[in-house]
Amino acid sequence: MHVVVTGSSRGIGRELKTRLAARGDRVTGTSRDHSSGTRLDVSDPGQQARFAAQIKGDAVDLLICNAGVYLDKSMGLEEYSAEVWTKTLSVNVSGVFLTVQAMLPNLRLSAAPKIAIISSQMASHARAPGGSYAYRASKAAVLNLGRNLAADLQPEGIAVGIYHPGWVRTDMGGEAGEISVEESAAGLMQEFDSLSIETTGCFHSWNGQVLPY
Repeated sequence: MHVVVTGSSRGIGRELKTRLAARGDRVTGTSRDHSSGTRLDVSDPGQQARFAAQIKGDAVDLLICNAGVYLDKSMGLEEYSAEVWTKTLSVNVSGVFLTVQAMLPNLRLSAAPKIAIISSQMASHARAPGGSYAYRASKAAVLNLGRNLAADLQPEGIAVGIYHPGWVRTDMGGEAGEISVEESAAGLMQEFDSLSIETTGCFHSWNGQVLPY
């Protein structure tokens, strides 16, 4: 199986890449700084086009849209700038759409293509304790994006799942996180494996819990 993982230079993305390769999958990892093997700023249309050209004609069985930023953690309401909003939405929302768009020809070459979008339970309208406005809005937007992609791509046999990775002890999640990156990645892989055209559009946690939209 050929898997493409964006944002694979650290944290959950790196662990997913390592575990997928260890079980025998062929993994193409991308990152902004080229450290994971292939350079890709998901918000840059030019880099997306170059990446698509590099793997043209190569079937992608699973696309994991993991790249993301969390720039407004613990940021006060009055501290927000337009730049924080622009960068957050550009990477977390536009970046996912551009990646799916660029990889569609490759996904269509697969016998059972899947797209896994890493969102967050912070996207849920049922969970709104305040704060992290840009991050929450971006994850809510990508949840909506994933649901609509699932509807549009279902006739083509492309399954789409949206996932909460848990509160993970990573650079983004912080040391107070509830689970390790190893636990998160292992659970997510089980979720990706069970994703099918029958369950397309699902919003699940890393441990299989069904989350409210």
